[in-house]
Amino acid sequence: MPPAPMPASPLPYALIFDMDGVIIDNTAAQARAFQLLFRDLGLTTNARRLLRRLNGMPAGDILQQVFTNPVPKKKLEEYAAQRELLYRVLYWNKRRELPGLRSFLQAARTAGFKIALGTGSGDDTIAYILDHLDLRRYFDVVVGKNDVSKGKPHPDTYTVTARHLGLPPEQCVVFEDALLGEQAAYRAGMRCIAVSTTLKAADFQAPLTVIADFTHLTPRQVLALLEQHPHAPAPSKKLAKRQYM
Repeated sequence: MPPAPMPASPLPYALIFDMDGVIIDNTAAQARAFQLLFRDLGLTTNARRLLRRLNGMPAGDILQQVFTNPVPKKKLEEYAAQRELLYRVLYWNKRRELPGLRSFLQAARTAGFKIALGTGSGDDTIAYILDHLDLRRYFDVVVGKNDVSKGKPHPDTYTVTARHLGLPPEQCVVFEDALLGEQAAYRAGMRCIAVSTTLKAADFQAPLTVIADFTHLTPRQVLALLEQHPHAPAPSKKLAKRQYM
């Protein structure tokens, strides 16, 4: 006997995906690119530890946290472009979606979910992943750093995405691998499902669940989690302080 149809919601739910570390597992390549840049600049910062705190921010904002003295915006943009080139070379032959993602997106579309991407990456970087993997066709809305005034952990990325979808925050669930992204979701009034490509489950604040990839997740399970937890958690003041230390 086929499974019973999912109960109808008064409004459709939306699934909003971060890109790095969520639809692809690229954190190691990102960290390596930062580390090579730091070496060139004579910096001793540990890129992996840095990204554990600041992953999700645009690269220029991350770099701003590294320098003891203020660096002109134009110079930060040059460093960010250098890091982006290093990242693309390192990740060129490794571009592939997280296991189960494509099947999950297809199932979510069939189940009536709206689907969006909300990332701190720019248009070129988004195209480098989405178009190479032929994933853009699954997303109703794509929002990147060029579409918002403030990056994560500010809620702009997700509030703008919801606005484009035509849905209120309480109808949206965010998929995130980073603490900053999780906090951005809560500040936007949304719930979050964590993806443990970068962090351990215990590192997150209050996700609906934590998944390693999309192999075993179903739209029905997402709907059940949303109904069991109807309200978004308040952002963590403790985590917010730790992220900027």
